[in-house]
Amino acid sequence: MSTEFIMPKLGLTMEEGTILEWLVEDGTEITQGMAVLRIETDKVESDVESPGAGRFHRVGNQGDTYPCGALIGYLLADGEEPPGAQVNAPTAAATATSSAPVASSAPATSSVATLPRREGRLFASPNARRVAKELGIEIETVVGSGPEGRITSEDVEEALKNPNSPRVNTSSTPSIAVAPILSSNGNVLATAAARQLADLLGVDLSLVPYDATDGRVTKDGVAAFVRAQLASGLAANKQSPSTEKATVVLTPVSQTPTSIKKMSGMRGTIAKRMQSSLQDMAQLTLHMDADLDAVVEDRESRKSSSHASDSGNGMPGFTDYVIAATARALKLHPIVNSQVTAEGIALLPEIHVSMAVALPEGLIVPVIKNTTSLDLASLASETKRLSGAAREGKLGLAELEGGTFSVSTLGMFGVDGFTPVINPPNTAILGVGRLRDDVVVSKKGKVSTVKRMTLSLTWDHRVFDGAPAAEFCKSIVDLLADPSALNK
Repeated sequence: MSTEFIMPKLGLTMEEGTILEWLVEDGTEITQGMAVLRIETDKVESDVESPGAGRFHRVGNQGDTYPCGALIGYLLADGEEPPGAQVNAPTAAATATSSAPVASSAPATSSVATLPRREGRLFASPNARRVAKELGIEIETVVGSGPEGRITSEDVEEALKNPNSPRVNTSSTPSIAVAPILSSNGNVLATAAARQLADLLGVDLSLVPYDATDGRVTKDGVAAFVRAQLASGLAANKQSPSTEKATVVLTPVSQTPTSIKKMSGMRGTIAKRMQSSLQDMAQLTLHMDADLDAVVEDRESRKSSSHASDSGNGMPGFTDYVIAATARALKLHPIVNSQVTAEGIALLPEIHVSMAVALPEGLIVPVIKNTTSLDLASLASETKRLSGAAREGKLGLAELEGGTFSVSTLGMFGVDGFTPVINPPNTAILGVGRLRDDVVVSKKGKVSTVKRMTLSLTWDHRVFDGAPAAEFCKSIVDLLADPSALNK
């Protein structure tokens, strides 16, 4: 009996994965634990191993994105054919049936059985196949409402209740239909790749013609829709008469570009997450200066101390001091160490500060677990290890998940203050500017200089207001003024 090979869920926050490369050819005999494909999530690239042995049959397409749990292949026994083989190559009898009218005098189940069959890949759960067999319904005639158009048992039961309603559009002319097909829950049926592209471009799927061969909106359909709108000089997302959604207008390029860099992979993920972050939260930013004379003095003392390692692994950088102070400030202000849930604002008991690491292809945010438990030397060693692993592409999913607050620095580029964007599901993020010399004048008129750094705190105004945000940032400033407190 065949075993379904599905897109795995490699972490708590993983929702979908993109097939980067198939590591085995179709029909290869594989063993349990053998690497079958390489996928890309919103965090890392990872090889996926086979949970069993058998002859591998590929279903998913390289380059396409699938939600976790979507069928992407089969493990077959000797001599066994993949369950969807008959769908990919419809017989002449089936073709004849597709063009024949349905007899009005036939019973309800016969009417369902002679509906046109779906062409192409068939996504259906084992339970849906069982229910369809028990009810006498050809599952190829049912449009699924699950991920990637997957047919569920509820879809089969819905088909039985409405046997004469057209569920699969098979007209060959035109090949693209206009009105969208909706699932039983009212959602537009679309492939995962189509939804991803539509989300990125701000396209309303209800306006996109669906592919008549399988009844869903496809990625190519979304691209064709946008091209047609641009060519005609119209907005890419004209409002649907039945909705009042805010839309995005795509503007043609003003010049002939030298090249086009696709927003895919890490860059595409960052674009989607940052746009979603700004749309879903009420984000505000404040700036506050911190005096770092005491930090500079502490670092000089550590350099000359015999306790500092020769390699410098335990020597904290200025950002390490900020991270340590931030973690302890989060302990003093629990509302900042939180996330918004369906039930309300969840205050999180553990503090895991994430640090942004810039890579040529984008930004990655490894997590320093249990940050408050680390002294400065241990924190410095951990941040150096994580940043090195990030640049070498050796971070695991466990090192990228669970962050409760983020710290991002642009000080090395000469930036004083900026507006960092919150990394969901966090409710705040701290930006770190450059270390600079400021001139200060005392009350007695004495002129001197002080080492200063600007901290930029962005927070979700839905969760807490400006006064608590300022108090939290002031706590970080106070802790930086007394580095000895960062080892407690």
